[in-house]
Amino acid sequence: MRMRLPLLCAALIGLAACSGGNNDTAASAPAAASTATTAPATPATTAAAPAPASTTAPAVTPASAGTTAAVATPAAADADDKRPAPKAFVDDGKWVEGKNYFRIDPAQPTSTPGKIEVTEVFSYGCPACFQFHGVVDELAKDLPKGAVMTYTPASFRPDENWPLLQRAYLTAQALGVDKQSHDAMFDAVFKSGELGIMDQKAGKPKAPAAWPTIDDVAKFYAKFGVKPEDFVATANSFTINTKMKRADELIRAYEVDSTPTIVVNGKYRLTPGSAGGYPQSVELTQWLVTKEAAGK
Repeated sequence: MRMRLPLLCAALIGLAACSGGNNDTAASAPAAASTATTAPATPATTAAAPAPASTTAPAVTPASAGTTAAVATPAAADADDKRPAPKAFVDDGKWVEGKNYFRIDPAQPTSTPGKIEVTEVFSYGCPACFQFHGVVDELAKDLPKGAVMTYTPASFRPDENWPLLQRAYLTAQALGVDKQSHDAMFDAVFKSGELGIMDQKAGKPKAPAAWPTIDDVAKFYAKFGVKPEDFVATANSFTINTKMKRADELIRAYEVDSTPTIVVNGKYRLTPGSAGGYPQSVELTQWLVTKEAAGK
């Protein structure tokens, strides 16, 4: 069943994802990641108290299908000469297409030609992404030579202010402060609450009229050396509006209906749930990278 209920994620305790209704995300929720470097996830998009993932999330569906455009942004500068070569590809039958990972048809162009691109589809407003982003940080560090980590922000929960957070990421990327501010943005939503829709002190959702605005976001990014007026001007520009539209189109082309989702080289997608857990999602992603490197 597909649903578009206000604050749905906020009503679901201990979710593995803010997810849609496709079968590819219906696997059991992942266990807590041993490699995570962040605080535990809040139980929902707007919740204040942390809780481990333990159940599979009901459906939340993004907008209908549209055209594609590559908008993922690199997570770190190329460090290929310091990274090991991809491991030899071995298919021992552990990972099953259609169960653990899913082919994207047609495959989508990437934003990093000549590299094997690993993309996280995420939102700063997604509690499961908050829980998972420490794992993604470690995954990005451990990618082999020839692979690169990128991020594509989702907006399909306007009832939880995701479009604003999508605009924030793309603006930060355009201004060159996305990397140093990425983890802090999750904290601003789920810890301090300054950019979230939850009143952390009162333990309840803020009235929509009190939700953070682009001016609030600009004040946050001033901590990273960006003048608020410059941030607002860039955020409201034609360029950022176009990037937001392209991000939405690409996410639909990937057939992503839950966050977090990992996409490998525009060809395969997986979730922590479909992989069987956080460690398994890292292992599967690495396996798909070796598969791509081997041309299989």
